[in-house]
Amino acid sequence: MVLDTLPDAHALRRRFDAAEPFTVGVEEEVMLLDPVSGELAPVADELLRRLDGDPRFKPELPAAQLEIRTSPVAAASDAVAQLAAARRDLAAACDGLARPAASGVHPFSAAEGALTSGPRYDAIHAEYGTIARRQLVASLQVHVAVGDADAALAVHNALRSRLPELAALAANAPFHEGRDGGLASVRPTLAGLLPRQGVPPALADWEQFAAELRWGAAAGTVPEPGMWWWELRPHPLFGTLELRVPDAQSTVAEAAGVIALAQALVATLAERHAAGEPLPVAPAWRIEENRWSALRHGLDGTLADLATGAPEPTRLRLLALLDEVAPAAARLGSAELLAHARASALANGAIRQRAAARERGIAGPDGVAGWLAERFLVADDQ
Repeated sequence: MVLDTLPDAHALRRRFDAAEPFTVGVEEEVMLLDPVSGELAPVADELLRRLDGDPRFKPELPAAQLEIRTSPVAAASDAVAQLAAARRDLAAACDGLARPAASGVHPFSAAEGALTSGPRYDAIHAEYGTIARRQLVASLQVHVAVGDADAALAVHNALRSRLPELAALAANAPFHEGRDGGLASVRPTLAGLLPRQGVPPALADWEQFAAELRWGAAAGTVPEPGMWWWELRPHPLFGTLELRVPDAQSTVAEAAGVIALAQALVATLAERHAAGEPLPVAPAWRIEENRWSALRHGLDGTLADLATGAPEPTRLRLLALLDEVAPAAARLGSAELLAHARASALANGAIRQRAAARERGIAGPDGVAGWLAERFLVADDQ
């Protein structure tokens, strides 16, 4: 993107002011598995031809992955309904070609894989080489609008502090290359091979964000805003805050809980800001300490108070967060969906994958791939 086409602060404000408050949209990255071996199957191009231009489905960097996109809606339940319908249609289109499955990473495929061709992906491959081929990772990206530009930045800066809780809830990648490496999610460590990962910088105002994007474009390292790859970012095109921290969730129900929590959390912070409460802006390194605990221990670790350093069990802290956002979820009509997040706070995807590996005995991570495919259309908390 040339510098003259980058949005300035005025354009960014206009975009974020125009967004309908608390509308929500989803981008979900889905793995494609070989129907016999369960390995990653680089058949996305063929599958897209079968889908015949359906705008809900887009290519992704790995050739064994597609992205599902939902339209922005006011109710999280409508976003979940769109996601469930898209999963059903994708599974039908996959018949005989692949099996769709959702997880932060594939449990046993090789660390490097084939990439999708195209100008954007070819440029990423040319710059990052082997690191790009190792980005066989899948996330659930939730967009939530605030509807006021200044409030959106205040919420962004405060929401940074809650990324570890969301990461722990959504941790769903304990296996990689056929073994359990001891992490609740290995995805952030793989993504971290690229720049601009993890906790984003706080942004003082829209002038600063516009200046950061211009600097990145001038340097050639961030040629377009879509390469501002942090786990949370303001999305200049949609006027939303995009939460990129969750792993892809194996079931519709697990995804529903993450979506409902994301919307309710943004709404809660926005309401506190509107009431005149100064929202806290924590140092990035403190949040990063909690982030490590979340990806290492998932629900079974501790998270430190960002002001005092006092540790608290992650599961208890997450349950307290769910209580905190419950009033906003009720006002938004997503209280029932938030119950799925409570179920995941007791046993997230990482815990469930490890249990499945134990139950399948000698199959181990190999058996987990088939188990993930079996759960792709599940809509309850199995």
